[in-house]
Amino acid sequence: MKFLKKLIRDNKAATAIEYGLIAALIAVAAIGAMGAVGTGVTNTFTKVGNSLNK
Repeated sequence: MKFLKKLIRDNKAATAIEYGLIAALIAVAAIGAMGAVGTGVTNTFTKVGNSLNK
């Protein structure tokens, strides 16, 4: 219990948690962007493949 109280009062721990949350937010945004780009690339290659098959 003393450890938790000390951790709450410690500014370094708060900063580390903030950096962790920022990193997690960036990761979620990157995954979303890469998913959207992947879908666009898949659609482009599908269109090219369909054009070559005609």
